[in-house]
Amino acid sequence: MPWTMDDFPQSWKNMDKLERKKAIDIGNAMLKDGYKEENAIPIATKQAEDWYKDASKKDLEQLKNKKITKHDADDSSNPQLNEKDVHVYFEDDVWKIKSDSAKQASDSFDRKADAMKRARNIADNRNTEIIEHKKDE
Repeated sequence: MPWTMDDFPQSWKNMDKLERKKAIDIGNAMLKDGYKEENAIPIATKQAEDWYKDASKKDLEQLKNKKITKHDADDSSNPQLNEKDVHVYFEDDVWKIKSDSAKQASDSFDRKADAMKRARNIADNRNTEIIEHKKDE
């Protein structure tokens, strides 16, 4: 059963109303894609906080009217990767990030420091590890 503005994870109770609505929206979409609730909650929390911090008045107004309980499944989603470690490696003259068993890299960066920062964010959300490769590996 999808989360609603009246029935949502306890950890979202102190969020601003629209920030909570965004977390519910993101969380419901993740659940529809097959993510486990214990993985969806911290990811949706972080993404909603980041979104809310940078949201424009137009974004907030659109969210007010959005239906947050109806989502279509995303065929490109792969929630099984949430439990996999994150690799940072150098290929094709850029630093890339890829989870174990993923078919392709999720992000590319010119600087290793930027790749590591993004990998740390992903690994922290998943409670997994970063496997850092050397440039010549």
